[in-house]
Amino acid sequence: MPNTLRLRPLERDDLRFVHALNNDAGVMRYWFEEPYETFAELTQLYEQHVHDQRERRFVAVDAADQPVGLVELIELDYIHRRGEFLIIIAPGAQGRGYATRATELAIRYAFSVLNLRKLYLVVDVSNKAAIHIYEKCGFSIEAELVEEFFSNGRYHNVLRMCLFQSDYLAARAQPA
Repeated sequence: MPNTLRLRPLERDDLRFVHALNNDAGVMRYWFEEPYETFAELTQLYEQHVHDQRERRFVAVDAADQPVGLVELIELDYIHRRGEFLIIIAPGAQGRGYATRATELAIRYAFSVLNLRKLYLVVDVSNKAAIHIYEKCGFSIEAELVEEFFSNGRYHNVLRMCLFQSDYLAARAQPA
């Protein structure tokens, strides 16, 4: 059930789960990255960034405390009060509402804990399922970036979507 989903900070013990996601071509095509990363590289990146205040990395866990996804808030800018949102739900956990719930939890954290003013993301224009989730969670299209990323032998257009803290708070204040 998605309501039992929670986010917890990424720990060193989670790196095998992250490594499997990072080396899955089907997953990485949506992050426009090559699915090629050694465990040693991932561990080194974790050590370099574990105390970096410009990013927050979470593991989405289900009711049984099993990892089902990865959520990141990166490029955190405390002067301009903005950050970038990224999410991966493991292929075996997709279709259960986890992406929506994890997105909602990340938004709440970004606006209520970090006090960001603007949260943004980029998504491939062909990823209709993700776009639907982001719109359902309050994101709106800010721009289309043409041939922004090269993946699988071609350039991809992406949408940059954003959500403002003021809009999020206003929507939460309205009765359901």
